[in-house]
Amino acid sequence: MPLHLPPDDGPPSFHDMLAAAGYRALTAGLRLGVFDALADGPRSTAALADALGTDPRGTALLGDLLVSFGYLLREGDGFANAPATTSWLTGAGYADVQKFWSVVLFESWQDLEGSVRTGKPALDFYAWLAERPEVLRRFQGMLSGHADHIAPEVASTVPVGATLLDVGGGHATHAIRLCAAHPSLRATVVDLPEALAVGGAAVAEAGLADRVELRPGDYDDLDLGSGFDTALLFNVVHGRTAEANERLLARVADALAPGGAVVLLEHDEHVDDPASDAFARVFSLNLFHGQGGQVYSAEEIGGWLTATGFDAPSAHPLASSPGQSLLVARKR
Repeated sequence: MPLHLPPDDGPPSFHDMLAAAGYRALTAGLRLGVFDALADGPRSTAALADALGTDPRGTALLGDLLVSFGYLLREGDGFANAPATTSWLTGAGYADVQKFWSVVLFESWQDLEGSVRTGKPALDFYAWLAERPEVLRRFQGMLSGHADHIAPEVASTVPVGATLLDVGGGHATHAIRLCAAHPSLRATVVDLPEALAVGGAAVAEAGLADRVELRPGDYDDLDLGSGFDTALLFNVVHGRTAEANERLLARVADALAPGGAVVLLEHDEHVDDPASDAFARVFSLNLFHGQGGQVYSAEEIGGWLTATGFDAPSAHPLASSPGQSLLVARKR
């Protein structure tokens, strides 16, 4: 948790160094299971170390640092979770989000300078994920969890006909929800095989295997088909260069029937809330570093759409996910 130091208490870089150290200690606590071990109440340092299988002295030092940042409370010769820690950092859910981002920031950003220096990604983000199955699991869980959260608002905004093409929607959440809401709708989800592994299980569980086709492959090369009424590109264009996005949108236009709609879900380039705006900057730099993309403005995306055969898009900010919007455009 931020220390909220007064601005004259050392140079700004010192504050940032402390914040980085506090976040690194937090992630150590998550990975070691500190907060879950304290979920049922305080433990002495010896009992906590025994439960975690850790060194007692190291456990005490880590615990003291976590007390300084407000994640833990001192209880006699041991520790207890702070109330906010119990709410946010025990069990799965948000704790998994932090575990994911800690690996991204402390491992994948090791050669961030190389990306900035050369203008090219220093790594292939999805190949990097594939080498880390647990991180990939958390990533897919984040995506599907977020999709579940916004699904009702998406369903009320997306224009639906008889056929749906979901490009890059491997978890298949939106295809499933839209097919459930529209009994005559049939959907095709195109994504890489490892992404569709998650979607396949979800489609089978929903009993929609006869209406949701999973088509594995690289959507830059795979035949997308034709005659679709609606195409979804959710969280796709931000992971690509501008040139690659124009090529993909032209292919999506070819896959749509005349008058068909494309719907993009993207982060807003500028957000009024300072914390949300700062996260958008972190996210944008991470996209550049691992995929060559960034958070693009609605105006730039609109330019790609009109250049590839679509009308100018209409923007629909999401109340269920502030800082993100749906962009809807019709094929001319």
